[in-house]
Amino acid sequence: MEALLDVILPVFLVIGYGYFVAWRGWISEGAVDGLMRFAQNFAVPVLLFRSIARLDLAANFDPGLMLAFYIGAFSGFAAGFAGARLIFKRPMTDSVAIGFCCLFSNSLLLGLPITERAYGPEALAGNYAIISIHAPILYAFGIAAMELARSHGTALARRTLARQILASIVKNPLVIGIALGFAVNLGGIEPPEFAWSAVQMMASAALPAALFGLGGTLVRYRPEGDMKAIAMVAAISLILHPLITWGLGKTVFGLTTDQLRSAVLTASMAPGANAYVFANMYGAARRVAASSVLLATGLSILTVWVWLAVLP
Repeated sequence: MEALLDVILPVFLVIGYGYFVAWRGWISEGAVDGLMRFAQNFAVPVLLFRSIARLDLAANFDPGLMLAFYIGAFSGFAAGFAGARLIFKRPMTDSVAIGFCCLFSNSLLLGLPITERAYGPEALAGNYAIISIHAPILYAFGIAAMELARSHGTALARRTLARQILASIVKNPLVIGIALGFAVNLGGIEPPEFAWSAVQMMASAALPAALFGLGGTLVRYRPEGDMKAIAMVAAISLILHPLITWGLGKTVFGLTTDQLRSAVLTASMAPGANAYVFANMYGAARRVAASSVLLATGLSILTVWVWLAVLP
């Protein structure tokens, strides 16, 4: 009960506050969109830049940590794609979008604050290591899978696919923040104190703004129709992915306690808003994606509580 009250509920109260304010109409959709653009395009990239710039890369980029998390993630995609295609008889593009919902955990807006509240800021090194390649790898995979599903392997698609993937990744603000952080870290660059103080100010605004904005965005999602597919996405995201990560991390890769906590908690997060953005971008399974984000985010209050009890 202590973990629920002290770790999980404060995070979801901020999300709930944003939801309530938007639901009551006290803040407009345009204002919520502006807040999310500020958070995702500016404040969160600065947060990632700050974290990667000061991260001990040699100590925290452990192959076992990465494999435990990403094998679980891609297993989630495979399960979601197969379920959508074979059980629910969805088209290829819908199946890819549903699989992507199972693949893309909300590692930033939920994983970071919950891990920090549970174990302290010093426990976030594993989270940042996972996040540093999260968006580039998963977006590249998702775009490639969707373009292949849409094109059926035509010659034109093969010529343009690599360019589309590269352009999408290079323009992503999160990737830019991560890349600059790596440049500062690997280059041994020490920013002047006044510049670093400005970075700290921007970074400190990232998570509260993003959590409040996430709540405001969730008002637009409606858990209607396709409930079996939505329940499948929630089960894969909240149970299957962290279960695989926990099993691999504990029995195969021998992760340390801090690494196991970071990997499993990040894996146990609900699909992020990016899952809906991806589905909306391609016009595929949008209702399933939107409803999955809303339902799984709510259910994660309980499932994360369970994972916190399981973890050492």
